[in-house]
Amino acid sequence: MRLVRYGEAGAEKPGLLDGEGAIRDLSAHLSDIDGAALAPSMLATLAALDPASLPKVEGNPRFGSAIARPGKFICVGLNYADHAKETGKEPPAEPILFAKASNAICGPNDDVEIPRGSEKIDWEVELGVVIGTRAKYVSEAEALDHVAGYVLVNDVSERAFQSERGGQWTKGKSHDTFGPVGPWLATKDEIADIANIDLWLDVDGERRQTGNTRTMIFGVATLVSYISQFMTLEPGDIIATGTPPGVGLGMKPPVFLKPGQVVTLGATGLGEQRQRMVQA
Repeated sequence: MRLVRYGEAGAEKPGLLDGEGAIRDLSAHLSDIDGAALAPSMLATLAALDPASLPKVEGNPRFGSAIARPGKFICVGLNYADHAKETGKEPPAEPILFAKASNAICGPNDDVEIPRGSEKIDWEVELGVVIGTRAKYVSEAEALDHVAGYVLVNDVSERAFQSERGGQWTKGKSHDTFGPVGPWLATKDEIADIANIDLWLDVDGERRQTGNTRTMIFGVATLVSYISQFMTLEPGDIIATGTPPGVGLGMKPPVFLKPGQVVTLGATGLGEQRQRMVQA
């Protein structure tokens, strides 16, 4: 299934995409696409529905974040060896973890705010993993059993805030709108091979990032297991798994985003996003 949240910000409704890409309303079956909706029993109930029996949503409504109110938004840094190299860092021996505040989450096509005092706004296309069942001290062998599905994420970053303001990555990752998620959540059955997902990102129509999850240093199962050793992962939590090379910080000289520029990005099976940069 491809699950979506559609409608005005703060008033999104749950839906799914049918075989033709039309939105079908799920409001009669659940209140939102959140942690409770991702329980295996609920996903099985939704999968058994005939999309043609659900009300068809007319027009082209806004897509909200594919997940409502995640308790945690955990990110993995430098998880592609070639990205680590372009930033002048050594590939990590263990996953680098940091948090992105939940207020950063927005719709996939919403405007992205450039914070006051910002100098170095950057882009990062990423595969997002969405937890479906509680995971605490899980092994790699059982890790994917706790995953509900996958989403497209742009881990928008302010590099000066991240690295030049006391070394706290979360400062550069958590401004409002720094976490576009969606347009849909693809349940696990929608993705044939999560270790072979193409990722791309353009700025003003010019290709900046091209990558594939097969070059990740730590794969999805490893990350879910590893993170669960340090914190309990709850249904609805999002893990952003790192970005391939091509970020603005790695260009020579570095290039950063300005108001009015447009970023588009996408991933195999996970759809596309489009964001316009605006001054906060």
